[in-house]
Amino acid sequence: MADAGSTTGPLVDGVRRALGRVLDPEIRRPVTELDMIGEVSVDGAGAARVGVKLTIVGCPAADTIERDVRDAAASVAGVTTVDVDVTVMTRDERRALTEKLRAGRAARGMQFGPESLTRVYAVTSGKGGVGKSTVTANLAVSLAARGLAVGIVDADVYGFSIPGLLGLVGDDGASVKPTQVDDMILPPVAHGVKVISIGMFVDDASTAVAWRGPMLHRTIQQFLTDVYFGDLDVLLLDLPPGTGDVAISVGQLLPHAEVLVVTTPQPAAADVAERSGVVARQTGQRLLGVVENMAGLAQADGTVLELFGSGGGAETARRLSAGQAETVEVLASVPLSMALREGGDDGVPVVLASPDDPAARAIGTLADRLAVRARGLAGRKLGLSVG
Repeated sequence: MADAGSTTGPLVDGVRRALGRVLDPEIRRPVTELDMIGEVSVDGAGAARVGVKLTIVGCPAADTIERDVRDAAASVAGVTTVDVDVTVMTRDERRALTEKLRAGRAARGMQFGPESLTRVYAVTSGKGGVGKSTVTANLAVSLAARGLAVGIVDADVYGFSIPGLLGLVGDDGASVKPTQVDDMILPPVAHGVKVISIGMFVDDASTAVAWRGPMLHRTIQQFLTDVYFGDLDVLLLDLPPGTGDVAISVGQLLPHAEVLVVTTPQPAAADVAERSGVVARQTGQRLLGVVENMAGLAQADGTVLELFGSGGGAETARRLSAGQAETVEVLASVPLSMALREGGDDGVPVVLASPDDPAARAIGTLADRLAVRARGLAGRKLGLSVG
């Protein structure tokens, strides 16, 4: 019978330190910190045995966690072989994990209230088909590539497309499902971005969601309370086009959110784009700026083909600035791009697939502007009192 090995000593300590570098793919925190590592032992021949406790049976990240644990333990000098013993947490262990993740926040409590330091950006448009979701997905990935912790709430309940744009779909075309640990939902991660979408809760990507106001409000509220995003630097909300129930609900739930209005260069588009900005103001949100999408297409001879006209972004910004103390700017003008469209179809955003593409550079410039807007304390309630 093989030596059971020692659970103490320099090699065991080295293995545990190495395991501290293994992140849970969904929670994005070390597995050691999450109490997912059980007993660790190493015998006299250098054979290591590591116990791993998954959150649930059928955990979608199981293979990744087992592989990363095995690789981390094998990297320790003196370890010759690694055996990973995978089990599942008990109910009490899962409860302790969710309490640790909430860090004192009540279950079903708002994660991104006025006291939060997370920058919340609601991406909206006056009408559909202007590339709002494409801009949202690429902007999120670009921000994550700059080292920020980023999440997306796909609040476009009727026309959800974020999972497909980020490649969170299986071979059957259905969206990747989130993991549920007790009453806490762990969002899937794509390209470093945590994502939640109603598309992850329907059986088929072609399923039509026919909900009215109260159901829509409850869904958005649940996304903001029951989904564990962790400590985010930036949260992006992809809103449905127009000025309907979801836009109003987001304004009520996140009145401190800042709004990016996406429009096209067509001057007539300024009419409808302006309305979405006005609704945001009516709910107390601040207009951060305008993003003009589908701008001129550069030709081989150096000319620019303006398929959708020009000036729509500037006109939208001008209208939204009228009578306001703060000027609304055009923050980016994203040109038409085959690579941008292809990246959306393939689930690999253009900012990663073709970073030198003009559209990728324009979105990258926008990300640079937003990335330096540090999470501030201005206007936040600190809960301090003077004795």
